Amino acid sequence: MADDFHKPTQYSNDKFDTYVGGDDPARILRVAHDTAHALLDRARKNEDPEVLERLVAYTDDHGVDALAELWARSSPRSLPGALWRIYLMRVLIHQDPVGISLLFQRGSEVLQTIDTVIAGAPMPTGPEEITALADQILRGLFTGDFGVALDRAAAFCRISAAGATNLADDAEAVNPERATELTSRASRLAITADEFTACARLHRAGQLD
Repeated sequence: MADDFHKPTQYSNDKFDTYVGGDDPARILRVAHDTAHALLDRARKNEDPEVLERLVAYTDDHGVDALAELWARSSPRSLPGALWRIYLMRVLIHQDPVGISLLFQRGSEVLQTIDTVIAGAPMPTGPEEITALADQILRGLFTGDFGVALDRAAAFCRISAAGATNLADDAEAVNPERATELTSRASRLAITADEFTACARLHRAGQLD
């Protein structure tokens, strides 16, 4: 990607864990951890609300590529890995709030767990509500309980995965390709939910680095 890239880019779901970084893995990982800690430390120490909003909306102005270069190859069970997935989750929601809200709303209807309470989205959840939820979760990483924000992200992914699975079942007979697409998305969301949960657990044990 170009070093002078300034505009947001559309980031497809199937690229979630396939971003290719540089040639020196050790250097990449060191920079990833250093920048993740520096960003979190700056956000938590700075009480200026404008700084917080700029951090939340960073990808709106600069795209996701810069963050991908820093964090995409980090372990999903690490601080940079968690931050990367939260930012990417927000980008995907902002790119398709209608589609994601449909998954979330259907998942909320079929998933009989406490996840809908943990996620904290109003019901019914339309495009505006799902977009606000994405911002709230990211903002919570910087100002609230880090573990709770990760739990909310995990709940969001589990709910959306359930919605995608349910919609895939509906589509199977009339649109097999769409059903396959939804099933793949459900699998990715479920995996990401487990990764967020693992990060929350590590954070509470003081081991998320």
